[in-house]
Amino acid sequence: MRLSKTVHISLIAAVAFAFVAPPSLACTGIMLKPKDGSVVHGRTVEFGMTIDTSVAVIPRGYQFVGQTPMGDGLKYAAKYAAVGAIAFTDVKLLDGLNEAGLAVGAFYFPTFAEYTPVTSANQNKGLSPGDFPNWLLTQFASVVEVRQALEKGEVVVTPTVLEGWGPETPPFHYIVYDKTGASIVIEPVGGKLVISDNPLGAMSNSPTFDWHMTNLRNYIALNPRNVPPIKIDGQTFRQLGQGSGMLGLPGDFSPPSRFVRAAVFSATAIPSDTASQGIEQVFHILNNFDIPVGVAREESDGVIHTDYTMLTTARDPQSLRYYYKSYDDQTIRMIDLKRFDLDAKTIKMLSTKSEQPIVDMSDKVKQPSATPKRKRR
Repeated sequence: MRLSKTVHISLIAAVAFAFVAPPSLACTGIMLKPKDGSVVHGRTVEFGMTIDTSVAVIPRGYQFVGQTPMGDGLKYAAKYAAVGAIAFTDVKLLDGLNEAGLAVGAFYFPTFAEYTPVTSANQNKGLSPGDFPNWLLTQFASVVEVRQALEKGEVVVTPTVLEGWGPETPPFHYIVYDKTGASIVIEPVGGKLVISDNPLGAMSNSPTFDWHMTNLRNYIALNPRNVPPIKIDGQTFRQLGQGSGMLGLPGDFSPPSRFVRAAVFSATAIPSDTASQGIEQVFHILNNFDIPVGVAREESDGVIHTDYTMLTTARDPQSLRYYYKSYDDQTIRMIDLKRFDLDAKTIKMLSTKSEQPIVDMSDKVKQPSATPKRKRR
């Protein structure tokens, strides 16, 4: 059998991805829609190296200058205030929520990200991969506005090396949500920004988003309902326990498997009544994607790099609240954007580092007022 050129190239890409893509760059995103008409979403953040993260609040009017390999790029001022997470000391949001309810997240996209080469002609609208989500959050109120701006070619994302991320350009693709529940994925492929509708709101890493959506067709038989008993020659066979409808759900930590689980868990979740309850549900679902230290690792030059869930975030575009918890502290913390002066002149920041509190409940263990009587057998 002779393979077509397209199939041959696809197979080569798949093999290259399997052997070259680093296993220690995993992130997973979901979206939920509670019964009250609200929308909530969240994601995990995993890396195989330590990344210092902080939560930052950016006010309206704050001035930014995009980075390119040739120097300064696009100069812009924040139209909307925003809150979210930054990495290292670069005060640009990689994940966050703005005052209009637009949310953006950057996800690793190894071996597939191909940015636009910077030239003297496009440098003035150039952004680094880290600038791009910050630009989206500070400039737009809806997915429609984002799509229109990108289709007009208002910016280019250039292959820029970022401080703290190593000697090469970090490969990112991006998810965008607005408070109507609309969502798109933006991917730098072939030097262009490819926009895909994302009706499920699920997100992962490589390969491209359209590949993940096609791959879901392999799992359409999954069902949250348990399989009923069957009879064969008078013998009844029953399920061994709960969850038989999900037999075949992939359980590993690879990007394709995590995307499938994210799509299935969010699609089959029983909707919460309110957005605040939905936020709790987001964290419960994302707990299924926690990667403990050691289970996903690789060795390079005698050094073991292990992937783990550094941060989990959630966003409520109705209340404009940004939630997070870390690997070292599972306490859910919240930043309320409405409590800040959104016309302030400076950015405010808070490190995400904290220690897990252990609550000693020993003193609360007391004899009840009425001693329960022991039942006789």
